[in-house]
Amino acid sequence: MRLRPQYHFRPGPNGLRAWDVRKLITLAEALPIEAVNIEEITELDAPYWYAHGEQPTTRSIVGHMRLMNDADTAFPILLCEDGHIMDGMHRVAKRVLDGHKDVLARRFLKTPPPDFEGVSPGELPYDT
Repeated sequence: MRLRPQYHFRPGPNGLRAWDVRKLITLAEALPIEAVNIEEITELDAPYWYAHGEQPTTRSIVGHMRLMNDADTAFPILLCEDGHIMDGMHRVAKRVLDGHKDVLARRFLKTPPPDFEGVSPGELPYDT
């Protein structure tokens, strides 16, 4: 499976922090897989995809719906040490839509350092 270049973003003391999701997946390969109750995913009640100034449009929502439809829920989501999503919100949304109560996850015991700090999403490489 070829994964499209993508990043996980969080605000930090020096601006936006970004993690390369492909690197996170590699770092998490040895972590155990656990079933996490979907009610523990706090991001479900937050503007997860629109948290950095983007406005939801019908077109962008349709794009996320396509990603949900294509999501492989057998592939575990990634959680940081505090239980927040670092990768996999489309898989979580698909599990919710399909009526499931849990989602497979790998949880970092210590959150890896970000790959970039003080960046905007448009400054990152998406073509490799």
